[in-house]
Amino acid sequence: MSFDLLETLRGGHESTLNDIIGYTASLALLGRTLKYLAVTPLLPIFVALYYGESTLPFLITSGVMIGLGVTLERLQSDPDLGHREAFLFVSMTWFVVPLVGMIPYLIAGQGTVAHPVNALFESMSGFTTTGSTVLGEISFARHSRSILMWRQLTQWLGGMGILVLMVAILPELSVGGAQVIREESPGLSIDKLTPRIQDTARALWGIYAAFTLGAVVVYYGLHLAGVAPNMDFYNAVAHALTTLPTGGFSPEARSVEAFSPIIQWAVILFMVVAGTNFALFWYVSKGEPRRLTRNAEFRSYLLVMGAVSGLFTLLLFYGVGLAEVPTNIAPLSGDIENALRQAVFQTVAIVTTTGYASMDFNTWDQSAQLALLFAMFFGGSAGSAAGSVKIIRWYLIRKAMSREVFKSVHPEAVRPIRVSDDVADDDAVSSVFVFVMIFICIFAVSSVLIYLDGLRVGLELSAIEAVSASIATLGNVGPGVGIVGPMNNFERFSSATKLYMVFLMWIGRLEILSVLVVLSPSYWRR
Repeated sequence: MSFDLLETLRGGHESTLNDIIGYTASLALLGRTLKYLAVTPLLPIFVALYYGESTLPFLITSGVMIGLGVTLERLQSDPDLGHREAFLFVSMTWFVVPLVGMIPYLIAGQGTVAHPVNALFESMSGFTTTGSTVLGEISFARHSRSILMWRQLTQWLGGMGILVLMVAILPELSVGGAQVIREESPGLSIDKLTPRIQDTARALWGIYAAFTLGAVVVYYGLHLAGVAPNMDFYNAVAHALTTLPTGGFSPEARSVEAFSPIIQWAVILFMVVAGTNFALFWYVSKGEPRRLTRNAEFRSYLLVMGAVSGLFTLLLFYGVGLAEVPTNIAPLSGDIENALRQAVFQTVAIVTTTGYASMDFNTWDQSAQLALLFAMFFGGSAGSAAGSVKIIRWYLIRKAMSREVFKSVHPEAVRPIRVSDDVADDDAVSSVFVFVMIFICIFAVSSVLIYLDGLRVGLELSAIEAVSASIATLGNVGPGVGIVGPMNNFERFSSATKLYMVFLMWIGRLEILSVLVVLSPSYWRR
């Protein structure tokens, strides 16, 4: 039978053999990725040792990564990553890594996150830098410092991209690395900054790590200066690890509201950096600062945040956007610095999809909350750690609409769409419209499904809460409004809805199309 099977494979079914080889190449590279990621639990292990906590959750996680990684790696000794294999490799990596990443929560067995569905939700939210949480209580009394640090670390690993890191350190990905980065990284494309894609990946991760270190220094420096009493070294590291990846997890129950105003201004600065195309910082470091100021997307990015911040500042300063304010929250009406800070902070946190909160915007009235939901669709720059639709896509859509209006009046005119000094071809513009349409359709359907499942399980869910939960997970934004507001969590949803939200976070991080390609029947047919 073995001889007949071999002859069949060699004969009329060579494509089947090629498929098997291609898929095992993806699995082998996934194994290699897991094996290298086995070193990442070292940080929470050091934290656990310092605070006298159990290291077992992280030792087991590291062991599983090594064992599974070595097993998969043996499927093919010299994997060759082609066009088709790259789609599968990227999609599988971003699903399997969060699956393994949930192990510490299960082993620790602390709080609501000890439930398998909740653990997967928290892990996927971490690695995809979404920032939505199912933790019922965030405190050191309920969760160990090492577990909360692992939670922070998952976002940092996912921010610049797990596979961008793998391209930087694995020579096996030097050939297919460009496509791997393209499928994983947010936005339309990623600039090839150097002749070798491996050097480009190293440059991007170097910039990312440097800004993270800078955030630690600034946060903790303000603490040492006596103006940020709660920002000790643990908090400085923890928040730096989730600011630069635009993640938003915090070991503090009330997020950045727990810290002084000067820390909030510092976080705003680093969130703006995190939502900027990191390639622009590379050009700045090479003595080309005008690349930053002349970049059309960067200017649009700042303009959007400035306009939305201005609107919210007026609403909060004059008390128009505030509902009934609880007594434990200082009134914003008439306090220009407080109103400006809260408006800018929440705008930047939402536009960059960081998801931090400097106040509970559930205290805002519904008109202000709707404006905040609208801002969730913007996203940061391409080539940044931000999620959602991205500023560059809205920029191209505006340009395309303007061109169509102009051509209606001047049908013979030729008017290319320019982005800074480049011309966007029609295929790129078409792909933007397709992506946005798919994104909006999935968002709309998901809003209905979340609302209907809430009715099924008796969860009193308003339409705006269902809508905000949908865009918060699909756009990797983090918090929504109402029961999923910045000081609340997603724990009350049914297991079915939480698993569906895991799917939304997964496809949202990979910008939908990469996953849809693998899930389509045509992908599995030659």
